[in-house]
Amino acid sequence: MIITINGKETTIPENPSRTVDSLLEELDVSQRIYVTVELNGEILDRPTYEATPVKEGDVIEFLYFMGGGR
Repeated sequence: MIITINGKETTIPENPSRTVDSLLEELDVSQRIYVTVELNGEILDRPTYEATPVKEGDVIEFLYFMGGGR
């Protein structure tokens, strides 16, 4: 299956039960509790990660929002 992750076309094995949550685990995304996921241009609510399927052609962005400065 081909999806785009953070702007890079990526090939991952077919898995009809793959969700956003399982993809984060599979890719060993660092600090998963702080990542925000955008799927096909839409920001997902964290509680939906477990139920949102990942499909062929999806465009996914992993976003980290940082605070700081003065």
